[in-house]
Amino acid sequence: MSQEPLYQQLVNEWITLIQNGVVRAGERLPSVRKACAMHKVSPSTILLTYRTLEDRGFIEARPQSGFYVKAAASLPLPRMRRQSEAAPTGEVVDHIETVMRVQTAADFIDLSLASPRGSDFYPTTRFKHIMGRLLRQQPELTTDYPFPPGSERLRRQIAQRAVSWGCVLAMDDIVITNGCSEALQLALRAVCKPGDTVGLESPTYFYLLPLLKSLGLSVIEIPTHPNSGLSLDALELLLSEKRLQAIVAMPTVHNPLGSTMPPEAKRRLAQLVNDYRVPLIEDAPHADLHYGVQTPDAVKAFDRDGWVLLCSSYSKTLAPGFRIGWIAAGRFAREVLQLKCASSLGQPRLLEETLAEYLESGGYDHHLRLIRRHFMSQMERLRGTVASRFPQGTRAPCPLAAACCGWSYPPAWTRWSCFMRPWPNALPWCRG
Repeated sequence: MSQEPLYQQLVNEWITLIQNGVVRAGERLPSVRKACAMHKVSPSTILLTYRTLEDRGFIEARPQSGFYVKAAASLPLPRMRRQSEAAPTGEVVDHIETVMRVQTAADFIDLSLASPRGSDFYPTTRFKHIMGRLLRQQPELTTDYPFPPGSERLRRQIAQRAVSWGCVLAMDDIVITNGCSEALQLALRAVCKPGDTVGLESPTYFYLLPLLKSLGLSVIEIPTHPNSGLSLDALELLLSEKRLQAIVAMPTVHNPLGSTMPPEAKRRLAQLVNDYRVPLIEDAPHADLHYGVQTPDAVKAFDRDGWVLLCSSYSKTLAPGFRIGWIAAGRFAREVLQLKCASSLGQPRLLEETLAEYLESGGYDHHLRLIRRHFMSQMERLRGTVASRFPQGTRAPCPLAAACCGWSYPPAWTRWSCFMRPWPNALPWCRG
């Protein structure tokens, strides 16, 4: 018997029907009375089911008419692309640098940055009050030099919150970094040397390409499913052939696909990197934005011998301008701490303590609920525009599908054949 509430089981069933095309876009759902008879449940359960489906963007209520499936729910998903091996070329990196430069323009609408602009999305008023109080009570926060590994208070909060990801971390396991970008850089420098080859999801976060090139690293792209994530069969083949010295992956809320690997796949991924003794750099800056009822376990939760380096930040959820990230580097903790000391020393203590106090106050979970709801609405609006305005056959991922019901796609989706050109001939964030 399922452990989920009855209404959630019904939600999952309806999402499966919608995503499989059994109930198509524009079709009307059964009335509350009819649904009660169909499922042998109370009207309150059906109403809660429909409201949940509406909140998650799968259906819409029409006054005096009932509930209807939204058009965007019928968008097909992108296909997986084939495996390829190459070093990031100058052309691709030049494109990425151009995108990065124009992000500062006032009239530029940035579709590549995974955090919205404007104070409406973040608890800026709370930060202002906390920061003012800290400056009055602890003026030394702006005069004392900060050193790694960072604020003990903040690292304690990070370790406590990591429990929700299934991870048991000690404060000494954590190093505060200049955003998740520095965490990734430190991780790569700790586990690789110039000339090594890194396994990378395809598609992936575009910043990784110039980062790998700057470190003198080559890339093998690994097919990545829009729902289930990294192809573990392809990865195991590469590991068995000893072709990889490290792997970088986003198993929870992938950028740009939005997918989250199922728990059993994460467990297998952790087992593979431990068995083959190849480090996995788990990039998880968006994990707290997962649309499900609770945040899924990280791959780090299944790490046996410290071969998973977990990287994250609060840039996507709380304060992009603070540039506060962190890394729990497992067996590579000493190397990462040494590299941090040698490269950038510590982060601004005032910002660290401000963020630590905010997390201690207990407001973070409430804030996450609000921002998730906003992002779901934004995503549904964008998918609706794609469905109505883009050429027929355009594909788009739906993070809600994986988050809400763990739905898996037909076997045809697992084929490696794909209409997308292998980079470096295409922009890494525009595949398909």
